[in-house]
Parts: sequence; C-alpha cells; structure tokens
Amino acid sequence: MKKFNVMPSGEIHFPSFSWKVVIIPAVLLLLAVLAYGSYFTVSAGSVAVKLRFGQIVGAYGEGLHVKLPLVDRIEKFSVRIKKDAFTTEAFSKDLQTVGLTLAINHRIMPQTIESIYRNLGPEYTSTILKPMVEEWTKAVIAKYSADSLIANRVEVAQELDKILKSKMAEKEVIVSDIAITNFEFSPQFLRAVEEKQIAEQEAKRATNLVEKVKKEAEQKILQAEAEAKSLRLQREVVSDNLIKLRQVEAQIKAIEKWDGRMPNYMAGGQMPFVMVK
Repeated sequence: MKKFNVMPSGEIHFPSFSWKVVIIPAVLLLLAVLAYGSYFTVSAGSVAVKLRFGQIVGAYGEGLHVKLPLVDRIEKFSVRIKKDAFTTEAFSKDLQTVGLTLAINHRIMPQTIESIYRNLGPEYTSTILKPMVEEWTKAVIAKYSADSLIANRVEVAQELDKILKSKMAEKEVIVSDIAITNFEFSPQFLRAVEEKQIAEQEAKRATNLVEKVKKEAEQKILQAEAEAKSLRLQREVVSDNLIKLRQVEAQIKAIEKWDGRMPNYMAGGQMPFVMVK
C-alpha cells in the first residue's frame, strides 16, 4: 500500500488526512463511556450513597439508578448482618492480664445510611466499633477476678452485650449479639490455677477420708454399746429363780434317763450314790 505519490516533476504528493477517521471513533467511545457511567445498580442487601462533588445528594436502595457521569460518585454499604472478630487485652480485678477474642454481629439500617456516612464514614467498624469494644471490655473485665472469668463467661458476655448495644445504638449501628470465643491467661496464672485445683482435690479427698473414719468409729461405738446393753440385759435376767429352774430341769432329765433299777450304795459311805445309766 502506497503512503505517498511521486509526481512526474519529481515532487512528492502526500494523500490528504481525514479527521473523520479519528473523531468519529473518539466520539463514539466518549458516548459509550458517558452512557455506561450514567447509571448504577445496587444489589440486594446493600444501599448506596450518591455524592456530587463530595456532597451527599441521595441514598438509594436495591435496583437500577441514574447518575451524572464523571460527576457523581457512588459509595455502597451492606445492610446484611456482618460478623467481626476483635482481639484485645484487659486487666482483671486481681491485676492479671487477660486476652480476649470477641465475635460481634452488627448491621446498619437502610434509612440511616446518609447519617452513617456523614458521621461515621464507610470504615465505621474500625473507627467506631473496635475502639468501643476495647474500651468497654476493659471496664467489664476489671470487675472480675481472673479465676472467676471462666465460670462467669456468660455473665460477662451478657454485660458487654447490653453495654455495646446501647452505646452503638446511639451511633445508629445495630449490634445483634456478642460472644466471647476465647480467654487467654499468662502461663504463671494457669500454673497457679492448676496447683490450686490439685490442692482443693487433695483437701476434699482428705475430708472424705476423715468423714469415712469418723463414720466407721461411730458405727463401732454403736455396736459396742449394743453389745454392752445385751450383756447387761442377760445379767439382769439370770436370777435365783432361773437357777432353781435350771436345777429342776436337770433333775427331770435325770429321771427320764432312769432305767428302773435301784441306786447302788458305795461301801463305807453313809450317803447313797445314785448311779444313773
């Protein structure tokens, strides 16, 4: 393809340039950009704020909306429940360092989106919610001793839940629930707790042994008292009449055994000796 023509006189003749080749595609591209930038969509579970030169000019729910291309800017927010995890440290009532991990579910309401953007900004989770969690976690943990935190875990979470719901509601952020997912203590404290539990178990075992020995001793005392009482009753029953009765019974048995023969007398004796066969 020739880019220029050589004339018979030796002059070089360039073909004339057509600006239409450049202008028309550029205009079409600009129109396409303007057309694409003249609308925006908001998906389900989200809201949007339209800014014009930095000024809020409206809030929009899900659907298709128009805007001025190259002029308006759109900021989108999720209104679904969002879960964030925060890790912080606090001091217990007995000045033990306690590490906590908290899971917090929160959301914003569509009707408050303009106020949220104006007062808190898009990053309200890190600028408002996190400092609030750290501040009130320290205040609540300081009410409990370290060894009582685990036993009162639900109570601590409920107190934090109540406080943060109230405080964040003032900022137009809805906190739905809070859970303490982890407690962390120093190795020294954990070792002290373990030693205390072992000592308590040993003390309980010793107490149970003392109670067992005490009960066995009481049973032996009762048994000895019963035997003494029985012997005393037996001694009271053995009387003169009983002795005479036993003698009569012995004589009756001797008579029953007599075979009818007369008793034999021993020579030289004055008293007869009865031979009973």
